[in-house]
Amino acid sequence: MAQATGHQEPKQHSSASVKLNVGGNTGKMKRQPSDDEGENRSRAARGAIFLGVVVVAYLIFLVVSGQMGEFVSALGSVDLGWVALACCCFVSYFIFGVIAYAIAVYIDHDSPVGIRDLMSVEASGIFFGNLTPMMAGAVPSQIVRLTRTGLDVGEASATQFTRFIMFQFGVVLFAAIMLVAKLGFFFETYGDIVMINVIVFGVHFLELAGLFVICLCPNFVMRVGNGLIGFLTNRGWLKNTEKWNEMVNVQVMEFSNAFMTAAKDLPSMGLTLLVTMAQLASFYMIPWFVLHAFGIEADFLNCLAAGSMVQMVSTAVPLPGGTGGAEGSFFMFYGGMFGEAASAGFIVWRLVTFFGPTLLSVPLLGLRSRNRSMSLYQRVQRIKHKLHRGKMANPTHGHGHGHGGSATATVHPKRK
Repeated sequence: MAQATGHQEPKQHSSASVKLNVGGNTGKMKRQPSDDEGENRSRAARGAIFLGVVVVAYLIFLVVSGQMGEFVSALGSVDLGWVALACCCFVSYFIFGVIAYAIAVYIDHDSPVGIRDLMSVEASGIFFGNLTPMMAGAVPSQIVRLTRTGLDVGEASATQFTRFIMFQFGVVLFAAIMLVAKLGFFFETYGDIVMINVIVFGVHFLELAGLFVICLCPNFVMRVGNGLIGFLTNRGWLKNTEKWNEMVNVQVMEFSNAFMTAAKDLPSMGLTLLVTMAQLASFYMIPWFVLHAFGIEADFLNCLAAGSMVQMVSTAVPLPGGTGGAEGSFFMFYGGMFGEAASAGFIVWRLVTFFGPTLLSVPLLGLRSRNRSMSLYQRVQRIKHKLHRGKMANPTHGHGHGHGGSATATVHPKRK
């Protein structure tokens, strides 16, 4: 890549269409990100209504089961200082997410995407991901927000897909480390039911393996996909073939190209993975702080490992917010730790990790970077240049008189 200076402007990104070259045929395929956004909003609205019903049903259950008294009593004893620390963990989760995106944007020296744009992208993933089954609305909504910065759909998809695969890799790697480190603890504490989590981990691992097959063998995937589309279409079993043709013949190659481009910069990918692991750790440690909010001591690493397992189960449930999986896995892994405060502990944990972030992400959806005359890379280079120029103007003192300095050197007489 050509070296950028502080006075260069980013290249202009057209949002009209995406030029493609698939299988030797060059053409244009227009896609409307606004259509995806409208669909996402509709799904998010349905998800919000569903979750509202779930909250009401949960409160009714507490009343009918006679647990409301214990619930209120437990909430009354909560140490808000620890709850605030748990909230700080989620803020760290958000910040690390923005940093991971910033690394991907920094690699493209001419990208018009700014930090405020990335804050909006991360908030969009939280909002639409929390309100759609299996977080299906997160990726499309984030691509839409990236296109609003001036990237075309292909460039926005490339940035998003690179981030997506590294996040999925981080989730599987973190869970694998926790399973290996704490497998004995899991079986000793929870018994054979832990095998459910091992199976869920296996499913996530297969999903990740499938992503790598798409990245590394796109032509093979396209051949298989087109053959399957033809087979189903000839029998009248497939509707909306245009959508599936685009997915197989366009998006597969875009996904692969984005990954292969990012893979050329291994240090940046490694840094992205480390940031992603820190992001996940920030999220998984929240139950440890919630336990302390109720005055309960717990092993930090055990809580971290259990948090990883809870998240894997929650994301596998095809309901908004992982409803059912979140409750079941939380009570399975943390119920014994919380004891009688389990119901109250779940509500506090859910407020910190789900309901609060979903509501607070709304104001961030409209954030936009104002100045697009310089890319993120160019801004960093300008700061480095200013710092370097400052050091040259003020050299280190102590070795005699500097330029314009007043330091003096002390000369010690030789000892005889």
